[in-house]
Amino acid sequence: MLVSPRRFFRDGVAPGDQAPGLLFAISVALVYQSLQFVFAPATIPVIGGGPVASALVALLVIALFVAPALLHLTAAIQTALLIPLLSQRAGVSETVQVIAYATAPCAFAAVPILSVLIPGFSIPVLRAICAVYGAVLLAVGISEVHQTSLPKAILATAVPSGVVFGYAFGGFQALSNINAALMTVLG
Repeated sequence: MLVSPRRFFRDGVAPGDQAPGLLFAISVALVYQSLQFVFAPATIPVIGGGPVASALVALLVIALFVAPALLHLTAAIQTALLIPLLSQRAGVSETVQVIAYATAPCAFAAVPILSVLIPGFSIPVLRAICAVYGAVLLAVGISEVHQTSLPKAILATAVPSGVVFGYAFGGFQALSNINAALMTVLG
């Protein structure tokens, strides 16, 4: 998937079979959030019963509600954006799977390796790389599965990429930190 995405999306996305993609997206979300809790314990919500119980409840909510809802909401947005661009396209199920599988690099976006510390800034470089790569995978997947050009796919995936990779996986914040640090160093 990460090495040969066109082939993966061509061969690995099946019409009408959302379950594997949904389980994959939930797994990615759980790995990401678990690593976030491990490396930044202050991000564990205070629910009651201590930090371990709070983390487990939060992960349960992510697995049962947040990840599936975000995946399907994003797929609905993606489908609506594809309608004016493509007269022929694959179904919603395929779109759900493409979005789910495109999240693969973000499983490890919370790991602080490759973080650069500049006075006043903590720059999560790995998070930025994961988010950008996820957005690229989404565009490639949409292009392949819906049989459209890459420029049309990039246009169609801009908003869904922003939702999933920019906000949910923290890509916008990471890129903002990189930009601010560069401005400080250069300016």
